[in-house]
Amino acid sequence: MKTTAAQQTTGSETSGRPAPRAGWVLASLLGGMFLGNVDIAVVNVAIPSIHDRLHASGGELELIVSGYTLAYAMLLITGARLGEIRGRRRIYLTGLAVFTLSSLGCGLAPNGATLVVARVVQGVGAALMVSQVLTSIQVNFAGEARRRALGAYTGVLGVSSVVGQALGGVLVSADILGSGWRPIFLINIPLGIVLLITSYAFLPADEGLGRKKLDLMGVGLLSLALFLLVTPLVLGQDAGWPLWTWLCLAASLPVFALFAKVERDTARRGGDPLVNVSLLSRAPVSLALVSQAATRAGYFALLFVLALYLQQGLGKSAVYAGLVPIAWVATFAAVGPLLGRTGARSRRLAAPVGGLLMAVSFAGIAAGLQTTAWLVLLLGIGGIGYGAAFSGTLAHLTESVEPEYAPDVSGLFNTTLQVGGTMGVAVFGTVYLALAEHTGTAHGAFGTTNAVLAVVSVAASGLVFLAGRTGGDGKA
Repeated sequence: MKTTAAQQTTGSETSGRPAPRAGWVLASLLGGMFLGNVDIAVVNVAIPSIHDRLHASGGELELIVSGYTLAYAMLLITGARLGEIRGRRRIYLTGLAVFTLSSLGCGLAPNGATLVVARVVQGVGAALMVSQVLTSIQVNFAGEARRRALGAYTGVLGVSSVVGQALGGVLVSADILGSGWRPIFLINIPLGIVLLITSYAFLPADEGLGRKKLDLMGVGLLSLALFLLVTPLVLGQDAGWPLWTWLCLAASLPVFALFAKVERDTARRGGDPLVNVSLLSRAPVSLALVSQAATRAGYFALLFVLALYLQQGLGKSAVYAGLVPIAWVATFAAVGPLLGRTGARSRRLAAPVGGLLMAVSFAGIAAGLQTTAWLVLLLGIGGIGYGAAFSGTLAHLTESVEPEYAPDVSGLFNTTLQVGGTMGVAVFGTVYLALAEHTGTAHGAFGTTNAVLAVVSVAASGLVFLAGRTGGDGKA
């Protein structure tokens, strides 16, 4: 049997035991993803300290949190395509360097405005490096080695959520040398330098880049469409959903439509579109992405609504509200590596079964099983469900699409995660707050919100089941 380039790097497809160098490749890639995901949430708990020490305005505080998310979400697809054109190793190292230097800028920021700018640049760096991770795994790993790498990808994503949730509070409370919130950013400097060294040494050299060009028209239209979509979702809830948020959401639809038309026309002319939108006409791809958006929305919605309910509704401490959801995140992190060791049938069933387990978790909470013991148990079940849904969907997408579409899958999947999560917080957070205000009881609002999330999870399970039934070769 002829040995592929991927197998030369990662080991035998049949054994799934990667060569030592492949372990360093994977560690370097997942290390960058870990840093990028930790910094999505780590700043939240530091906001009071930032406000006190920098005297930042309310608008600046919002942008310190959301500026990173906006830049990150807007550039994931562009970053994946840049990796294909300019080289995944080069763009990953560039993104990591930008992230590390901007972390230094964040940690030394003398005022709120400077911190806002540094956070946006940090989001750009994170998008450039994270968008290369999934593509690099798909291209450089084969067979069983790829499945185990994807399992590790899921595990690191879960662990980074736990760390992001806990690290900010620990570092701010420690107040190292009177520095307050600054260590949450400065800790990235030594970690980033170590990753730069290992990544430079071990990531495969860029080969066969060809003569593709970046679709600047596509970049502009997609960035505008995502900006119009994500900005009101991030800022609308705190602003009370003023008219501009609805105008932005409405305006995003024709811009997305125009982007799709431009991309089709570019492909028809033999050009290099930013996204091969023909992929979205494939049922295995489109159904899987919609399902993943729904499950991601449910996960983020639960974290947000649960924190409000426990603290404002039940009067629990912030520490309690921060520890309880770890049951979900920890079980989510454990599922990916385990699923990577199972057979093909288990991987096919993982995503639809995972959606149903999430529905069981939400339904149990909606039914009133809300003591600490029940919450931990049900959240653990939900985490197993989401881990299975996430890993199963990711395996389905990477196995059902031809290798040349790896950048498209990476960009679409990562963007789906960001938009889905943001939409979950915006939609279900608004539903919960409106119900709580209308009924006057947080308990009823929390139960109703979880009941709706259970229905959404069942629908997501059905969609990803159909995605698997419509064809596994990516050509249905």
